[in-house]
Amino acid sequence: MAVYTDISEDELAKFLSVYDAGNLMSYKGIAEGVENSNFLLHTDKAPYILTLYEKRVDPGDLPFFLGLMQHLADHGLSCPLPVARRDGSLLGELAGRPAALISFLEGMWLRKPEARHCREVGAALAQMHLAGEGFTITRKNALSVSGWRPLWDKSESRADEVEPGLAAEIRAELGFLESHWPSGLPTGVIHADLFPDNVFFLDDHLSGLIDFYFACNDVLAYDLSICLNAWCFEKDWSYNITKGMALIEGYQSVRPLSGAEIDALPVFARGSALRFFLTRLYDWIMTPPGAMVTKKDPKEYLRKLRFHQHVRSAAEYGLEMPVPSMKVTV
Repeated sequence: MAVYTDISEDELAKFLSVYDAGNLMSYKGIAEGVENSNFLLHTDKAPYILTLYEKRVDPGDLPFFLGLMQHLADHGLSCPLPVARRDGSLLGELAGRPAALISFLEGMWLRKPEARHCREVGAALAQMHLAGEGFTITRKNALSVSGWRPLWDKSESRADEVEPGLAAEIRAELGFLESHWPSGLPTGVIHADLFPDNVFFLDDHLSGLIDFYFACNDVLAYDLSICLNAWCFEKDWSYNITKGMALIEGYQSVRPLSGAEIDALPVFARGSALRFFLTRLYDWIMTPPGAMVTKKDPKEYLRKLRFHQHVRSAAEYGLEMPVPSMKVTV
């Protein structure tokens, strides 16, 4: 469910009147997504996506999100573009919400991605990291390691309702990550939410990335670990090393990882698994019965976290480690 705010045809026509977007022919709500209200519009000029930013989105972050899409597209990344109004601004208001008109990106997301798709995703993520260089607006990652304990504090008292002993397990994991979180690694703009439903494919090839509303500044290798969690596990929560190898190979074909980034990958993977576990746990516990929101099971990311806890090197994710050279003496 991703239409929290309904709109009328008259309201929408008035909103569109300040754009050179053509005359409205049809519109419908889009069911996918969890943060904002989204509509697919068809005008006599082109299709568009209309996004109404709901209360969970800080209006102060919108210049970052919209400006980032422009910057990335200008630097060669395939992604939707915010459409400017006649006065040049990218943001308007509709039904009491900040709203933006976004260009339509052709393609569909894959329900059953294969290794070859993961390779393309890895390459596209690296392209985004490089394209983000020079973007001057910054946004802190509120859901990085420093933000996990405050989020956990809101759910801890009821965590054992999900699984007995869970509260103690997560307390220990938080303590480990807070004391072992890597530092001094390359940073930049990250997507932070590059799940399969945020990557479009057309004719079996990647056509673009969407939904930059968690994008922020953080460690680049952490973003790669999010993709390992999102793309490389099967329905039974087992890790698919073939997909992992393909995703990492794709990334390194565009932006090779440093030795320090490779060494940090297991900790980052634990951290990104915990991050999505905590947000899902909070929503699972706090969403009232009957709410028109699809809750995601936090246990999926609990299982992934437990897998990462036993990983000792990035080679276990499918990263081909260089063979040490042998010194021969005669």
